Amino acid sequence: MQHVDTLIYAGWIIPVEPENTVYEQYAIAIQEGKIIALLPSDEAVSRYSARITHRLSTHVLIPGLINTHTHAAMSLLRGIANDLPLYEWLNTRIWPIEQACMGKEFVAHGTQLAIAEMLRSGVTCFNDMYFFPDVTAEVVEKSGIRAAIGLILLDFPTVWAKDANEYLQKAQTVHDQLESYSLITTTLAPHAPYTVSDMPLIQGRDLAEKLNIPIHIHVHETIEEIQGSIKQYGKRPLARLNKLGLLSPHFMGVHLTQLQADEIDLLAKKGVNVVYCPESNMKLASGFCPVHELLSHCVNVALGTDGCASNDDLDILGEMHTAALLAKGLSQDARTLTAAQALQMATLNGAKALGIDRITGSLVPGKAADITAIDLNELETQPVYNALSQLIYSVNRDKVTDVWVAGKHLLKSRALTSLDVHDIKAKTHAWRTKIINIVEKLNITPIPPKNEEIDSIHDTIEDNAQE
Repeated sequence: MQHVDTLIYAGWIIPVEPENTVYEQYAIAIQEGKIIALLPSDEAVSRYSARITHRLSTHVLIPGLINTHTHAAMSLLRGIANDLPLYEWLNTRIWPIEQACMGKEFVAHGTQLAIAEMLRSGVTCFNDMYFFPDVTAEVVEKSGIRAAIGLILLDFPTVWAKDANEYLQKAQTVHDQLESYSLITTTLAPHAPYTVSDMPLIQGRDLAEKLNIPIHIHVHETIEEIQGSIKQYGKRPLARLNKLGLLSPHFMGVHLTQLQADEIDLLAKKGVNVVYCPESNMKLASGFCPVHELLSHCVNVALGTDGCASNDDLDILGEMHTAALLAKGLSQDARTLTAAQALQMATLNGAKALGIDRITGSLVPGKAADITAIDLNELETQPVYNALSQLIYSVNRDKVTDVWVAGKHLLKSRALTSLDVHDIKAKTHAWRTKIINIVEKLNITPIPPKNEEIDSIHDTIEDNAQE
């Protein structure tokens, strides 16, 4: 009999690879943070002994969920600006508030809140884009979650950098600092085509190639973005990015709600990864990503939540549900985006987009033990005829009971093991008070600010976005 660190017995295991597979009454054996075997429970009893054994006979085990697009620290801005289109939301609410409260402490505390929420929602890896990525990485390392940290790039000055050159210099520095972190990778993260001009995009492309990291950017999010690009550059954003040499299998385009047939062909030809954020897109009325057409062209589509200021949660289980139903409704074909495809988008496809699919994204021997356990023995999820179908169409995130990242038990019977919930709540309440004071001082609600100071901020933001 072989001795292992951990043995988990489960009612069902959905490994994602092979596709559309559900194992009943199976077990996972874990040694030194990696999966070494998936096998029937009765065989596991005779083959393995374990230091720690979990018997989850009413649970389904799935690969840890991957949130492929977040702005984690914006959890502190959850609900601060609702029922507004994207550009008004950014210019009159989010950017002024961020400018007034941004700093290392804001990012640290907001990221702690986000990671706690994601772990309790079954997320084991997230891809972030925000200021002070070095601070985000520190919080990630302490929490034990897996993450891809975006090295942001903008044309205009912020508290993080004064110009594009400094953003790129800091990107190199932070990347070098994080190379020794076992659970962290990086991406080059230009904000969007309308906030980054040609030369910084070219320099960013070259840096990403040098560091062998993906590029992560918002693109084709709204019709206004398309119109602005045509007016300024004479091209739609994807055509411009293609001309600049950015489109490749290392490119992650986020949102892509505005796509023409020839652009879908281009994405497929270039091997581009698409990150779909259905709930954020709907809330901001940005449009709909044509997932059915992308999948039919074999484009890799992953799922993200966006930040809590525009969603307002970090619930990938919810995004799977929304994505599947929305795709069926838009295509008028119930076979579009099956339950198996939805789960793959939230796991293996995200890992592929981030370039870490050899490490995580499916429950396969040799990969990291990034595992989420979901209890199906509740009234809302009974009876169970098909665990995979139940997962997409019936399960809510409060059914997530346990989460492991690289074999470490970070959520145990709904209790976080690496984060202090009471401390996070106290810091969050303190930030609420600070942000309310900021909002009142800027006179942001219920109407956009009128004082000269904030009008000047808006003018600067808009000018930089157009230059």
